[in-house]
Amino acid sequence: MTGAPIEAALEAYRDPLFWAFPVATVLIGMAAFLLFAGPMTWIAARNPAALRARKIQNRKEREGVIGPSIRSWLVNNAWMLLGVVAAWPLIRLTPIHGGPWPAWHEVAWQRLLFVYLDDFLYYWMHRTLHTRWLFRHVHGRHHRIYTPWAITGHYMHPVEYVLTGTLAMVGPALVGAHYATLWVWIAFRQWEAAEGHCGYDFRWSPTRWLPGSDGAIHHDFHHARVKGNFAGFLAIWDRAFGTLVRDYEQDRDRIRQARKAA
Repeated sequence: MTGAPIEAALEAYRDPLFWAFPVATVLIGMAAFLLFAGPMTWIAARNPAALRARKIQNRKEREGVIGPSIRSWLVNNAWMLLGVVAAWPLIRLTPIHGGPWPAWHEVAWQRLLFVYLDDFLYYWMHRTLHTRWLFRHVHGRHHRIYTPWAITGHYMHPVEYVLTGTLAMVGPALVGAHYATLWVWIAFRQWEAAEGHCGYDFRWSPTRWLPGSDGAIHHDFHHARVKGNFAGFLAIWDRAFGTLVRDYEQDRDRIRQARKAA
């Protein structure tokens, strides 16, 4: 009798989906973040004259943030990997599945849904993290960065990182996505994390095509002023719930007009 639960648990880890779903998703997320954050951080460190007109803030972040940010990236993803491995018997019960690869249009509409749902959920989680106790003990670590570089996108408390990753799974679990769609979504989510902290307002970014998105400028203002702009990219949530940074839209438009004139 005592061996039956253990054998059932071991059987869950023999499922090929274990490697394709939780393990591969974490590893793809790690690789995607480095792929995106690496070049953007190099740009911020070099501060090339050709891109200075696209900078959101004039002050320069300390280069000393790179080492701690990489260590945070490693620690947070180690906790994430341990968490999904330990929770696999429960995660396995979600309708995320394998089988034949989905059509491109299925991947497209599901990813779009995930972007808006995740940003909405993130808004409320982030706003909650700004309550006094949680800010002091959890979220305050991320706010040691005032002028972010892309690599600082994962510079946060492990609890916040795991919660952020959990929110990203809500959409795929609700619709029963294929794990390949999940990979695409997680890679895109890592782009959001890197771009949102890159310090530049890139007009060619794919996030700028999303209705309601202000790209990196929205979250950059949050780091600069700490309060307000709680959504990740979509200013629609802060606008709807009255939490935009003071004079945000005027300052955003003024900055972009200055960029065009430069």
